[in-house]
Amino acid sequence: MQEITLSQAQQQVDTWIKTVGVRYFSELTNMAILTEEVGELARIMARTYGDQSFKKTDMEKGLADEMADVLWVLICLANQTGVNLTEAFEKNLQKKTVRDAERHKNNPKLSG
Repeated sequence: MQEITLSQAQQQVDTWIKTVGVRYFSELTNMAILTEEVGELARIMARTYGDQSFKKTDMEKGLADEMADVLWVLICLANQTGVNLTEAFEKNLQKKTVRDAERHKNNPKLSG
């Protein structure tokens, strides 16, 4: 499988929505769906890495698939609101790099 860029992912989702999916759900509906998908991801994380045990209904759900669901809806929202995720990610990374240049290094909770 060939790796794709964020820009390519945005284009692929847009093409899929306009052909297979017919149209985007409203932005507010997609925000609710994103919240639902993050909850499903949280359920898998809590059962895999936390203290909760799996229920039979959770057994068939995979971590990667749940992460992909979150990414899918986030890409939908980006497309609907005109956000270029590549630019947004690069700006966000730069912001974090400047803001946190020494912060994490000086955090005693993160040392050894």
